Amino acid sequence: MVIRYLLQSWVETVVRRRLQQALTEAAQRAAQQSSCGCAPEHTRAAAIQQRPTDDKGEPSIGRAHVGVVFALGLEAGGLEDLLSGTVTIRGHNFALVEGGLKGRRVLVARSGPGKANAAKVTEALIAGHKPLWVISAGFAGGLDAKLQRGDVLVVERVVDATGAEIEVDIQLDTAALAKNPHVHAGRLLTVERMVRSPEQKRELARRFQALAVDMESFAVAEVCRRHNVHFLGVRAITDTVDDPLPADIERLLHQRSGAARLGAALGTLLNRPGSAKDMWQLHQRALMASDRLAKFIAALGEQLAPESRE
Repeated sequence: MVIRYLLQSWVETVVRRRLQQALTEAAQRAAQQSSCGCAPEHTRAAAIQQRPTDDKGEPSIGRAHVGVVFALGLEAGGLEDLLSGTVTIRGHNFALVEGGLKGRRVLVARSGPGKANAAKVTEALIAGHKPLWVISAGFAGGLDAKLQRGDVLVVERVVDATGAEIEVDIQLDTAALAKNPHVHAGRLLTVERMVRSPEQKRELARRFQALAVDMESFAVAEVCRRHNVHFLGVRAITDTVDDPLPADIERLLHQRSGAARLGAALGTLLNRPGSAKDMWQLHQRALMASDRLAKFIAALGEQLAPESRE
């Protein structure tokens, strides 16, 4: 029993050290990209996909080193663009995209918005692909004035609307993070519905002392804790505490198909022609946030998982 305890303690120490190194390097790379004035990518380049096959010649997905759970394809797009040899599997209201990233096998899961969808897809991801790490990633709304559009939040604690809290077992190098004003660490709040008004955001910040709010991370963390899988939360800020969101966006977010989203968008434009400008601005913000998030996660992946020798 003593040997087992010592071994477990050693493994946990190594994991925390590796995560701290990964977060430090990701923050430093983000700082370098910000200082060099690199322009965000606003377009999605089409790529030729090479599909690995099983013994029967059918596309297959194996064990992933890192699984990343996003709610929406727009959030996941930046990371998917970085993957090579991708295989896509689509199911009812979800999609899995597997590919290579600098010698690692990364599985991107698009769950759809909300805690229930995120929990279901995370369960399937862990059961079917046994990743070493699961990252809850995507967009979040800022609740603290120091978080600006495009900033990245590394989650130290995630809390839900009932006050239940899950601590993420990481040790951050705060000095390294402080060198980049666009990378933050702190508490994330997960709620059931989109938070649109500055007044709502300030009230949630007061009640939960959270830096940002999303709709999925608590559910992903809960599933990971139940299955004893390493969890990490990384979110890009698309709207600040002072940014109101149009009412139309929540209706568009919950449409289950492309046709339904198109119909809802057309209805929105007919009812409120001025919404076209709002939607375009939000789309541009989302593309920038998705690209920045992808680069941050890619830097993390190099340290969190061993390089594949397959």
